[in-house]
Amino acid sequence: MTLANELAYCSLTELARKINQRELSPVEVINAFIDRVETRNPSLNAFVCQDFERAREEAQTAEKQLMAGAALGPLHGIPVAIKDLFSSKPGTPMTMGGVRALKDNITQHRCIFTERIEQAGAIVIGKTNSPVMGFRGTCDNYLFGPSQNPFCPTKNTGGSSGGAAAAVADGMLPLAEGTDGGGSIRIPASWCGVYGYKAAYGRIPSLSRPNAFASDTPFSFSGPITRTVEDAALALNALAGYHPRDPYSIDDDTDFLPAIRRSIRDWKIAYSPDLDVFPVDPQVSKVIEAQVKAFEEEGANIEEVKIGIGRPQQELSDLWCRLIIPRNITTLDAAKVSGPDLLGEHLRDFPAEYLRWIGVGQRLSAVDFYKDQEIRTEIYDAIQSVLNDYDLLVTPTLACLPVDNSNDGNTLGPSEINGEPVDPLIGWCLTYLLNFTGHPAASIPAGLSEDGLPVGMQIIGRRYADADVLAASAAFERLRPWQESYRQCAERVL
Repeated sequence: MTLANELAYCSLTELARKINQRELSPVEVINAFIDRVETRNPSLNAFVCQDFERAREEAQTAEKQLMAGAALGPLHGIPVAIKDLFSSKPGTPMTMGGVRALKDNITQHRCIFTERIEQAGAIVIGKTNSPVMGFRGTCDNYLFGPSQNPFCPTKNTGGSSGGAAAAVADGMLPLAEGTDGGGSIRIPASWCGVYGYKAAYGRIPSLSRPNAFASDTPFSFSGPITRTVEDAALALNALAGYHPRDPYSIDDDTDFLPAIRRSIRDWKIAYSPDLDVFPVDPQVSKVIEAQVKAFEEEGANIEEVKIGIGRPQQELSDLWCRLIIPRNITTLDAAKVSGPDLLGEHLRDFPAEYLRWIGVGQRLSAVDFYKDQEIRTEIYDAIQSVLNDYDLLVTPTLACLPVDNSNDGNTLGPSEINGEPVDPLIGWCLTYLLNFTGHPAASIPAGLSEDGLPVGMQIIGRRYADADVLAASAAFERLRPWQESYRQCAERVL
């Protein structure tokens, strides 16, 4: 067995231990995972930018530091990837999710994920695929095309962090960056059978500029995509913490690793099969209804609840689009100052569904915005009312199984589930409501459907109760371990 295959499904925690104890060198580890990417990425299109030579140079530096006995970060020598949307490292491309006019756009700044993950000793080896502007729950674009699901390569990975989730599930990386403005960490985690963690708002800083307040409407996040809960907690330790340039940053230095050993005995857990208003595919419901009972085996009490949401899901998905589209418009306008006029001569780089919402956003008034925030408040109050009485809320992550990839660069989600119309961009995602509210939430692998496709279960905690979500996730992982499911990815024919 090659070292690349031997290390492929080694956990982040175990890799870090082996490097720290000099059982593996950073150079060996980085070269092994680069070999893995070169072999397997052509069949999945998870990576769209490879930064291998610089990664090898940084691994040599990391090895010298290790041998010299220097103080090491907790992720010293670990390979990671960042997302090709708005995340950045100097000298790397940033195409905003496969916008063709930006294929040669090289960024010169460093995002907070890159900054903190590198401070912890990790080494960025490339960037992963995403849809245009991250404005949908699937992963496809006109520049790079769709990412393929490692459980079934004809299927989509989910988005917008689709390349990241595919790379982790396929053993190309132990950790990849996800960003999440409507579920973009949790959606692909669900479809690719990995663990995706969205922290409480403010836990991981956002350094958005020129508008430092842009990440609050809806709440947007960066965070880890991993194969184990412990790995996510280790990454969260590296990423979380106060930053003076973020007006919402939490001043807190919690160590999240102890949470994974906590008991959830006697916890009250609310279970909603549909958040009141979402049609859910029976194959998804079957898995979630069976697996939510695992918490009872750990001594928790499960009760099915009504959330108290009174508006139809189509109205809520439209609300999400209206809330996030002004941020998109200002980003595109800013690009015009020093680069191409994306909404002028390059309109054909954007899907029709996206351009429709650009038109809506350009007509919104300040009064419209305030009325939308009132609807958002209704959702916040409903979620809060449940979590006033329960420690956690558990739901399906998504209402459907992975969809087939399109061949036109414009893969969409379903437009109908159980005979009920849904918005194919995001209306099938039970995730975006938590971007209205800011609660911590994770998607955990709940099992496989009858067709062998991953199903994710969403675990939602009280505001700032990240440790509770991690504790429940770890309890579920002990009771329903999912590592064996990756054999399906590892053994697929390339």
